[in-house]
Amino acid sequence: MKTFSIVVPIYFNELNIPHLIPRLQALQEKLPDYNLEFVFVDDGSGDDSYALLVEEQKKDKRIRVIKLSRNFGAMSAIQAGLQYVTGDCAGIITADLQEPPELFLEMLAKWEQGNKVVMAFREGRQESKFQSFFSNTYYFLLDAFALKGYPKGGFDLVLVDRQIVNELQQISEKNTNIMSLIFWLGHDRSSISYIRQKREFGTSRWTLSKKIKLVIDSFVNFSYIPIRFISLVGFITALLSFSYGIFIFFLWFSAKGMPVRGWTSIIAIITFLLGLIMIMLGIIGEYLWRILDETRKRPSYIVDKVIEG
Repeated sequence: MKTFSIVVPIYFNELNIPHLIPRLQALQEKLPDYNLEFVFVDDGSGDDSYALLVEEQKKDKRIRVIKLSRNFGAMSAIQAGLQYVTGDCAGIITADLQEPPELFLEMLAKWEQGNKVVMAFREGRQESKFQSFFSNTYYFLLDAFALKGYPKGGFDLVLVDRQIVNELQQISEKNTNIMSLIFWLGHDRSSISYIRQKREFGTSRWTLSKKIKLVIDSFVNFSYIPIRFISLVGFITALLSFSYGIFIFFLWFSAKGMPVRGWTSIIAIITFLLGLIMIMLGIIGEYLWRILDETRKRPSYIVDKVIEG
């Protein structure tokens, strides 16, 4: 009998857990040919999430609880969960129930057909216009400049073959996006679509700073555009400066040696160029910081406790 593992990162989800676990357990009745395994990773939650998971584990030995020493981020929590799965395939789902767990039924059917990656991409969202705009813009840019063919709605719900799990464990890359990494690996993949549900319980901890970090990580790790941007800006700036110099010389020559006024424009150009230089230094700094972070060989996460049957 095959085993299907489900990895769930947990961060301040005490209000979701009482609703999430029964829906995951209910999948067993619809999957009689599978053994289910639930791997919950507490990513340094400051509420009662961990205590609730421990209580549920006492009732259901299929549950494995991984407690990280502190908050390392959702992507690191998923990496930790994948390290402990034992299934022939593994699903990754968020704990807020915006992605219905029942979608795994259709995804498993596609995995049985030979697809090593099955993605559930968002066809629509029951969210605010700002959230939808940010997400749609991010995934559009990711498809255009980093990972060609990336689902326009993105995906947080995915099912991967054991081979993919093993390959992800061999990649010790930090500051990355697991979903983008799964897509980057290639392999035979399929997809289904769904409407992302409105969050009913708890408050999202997906802050603006975390979204900005995700954007930076995605484009620095999967695209050469940021560093090519520096070269392009440098070339365009040099061309414009040369053209402006010819223009100033022409004015001076036409005025027969008279001084050419332009103090305000010169100051504006200087401040603009200084701004560009600071942006380019920031981009270079992002690459240098990631190089430093990789050379230090610090783990992406620290496991504090493992509770299992």
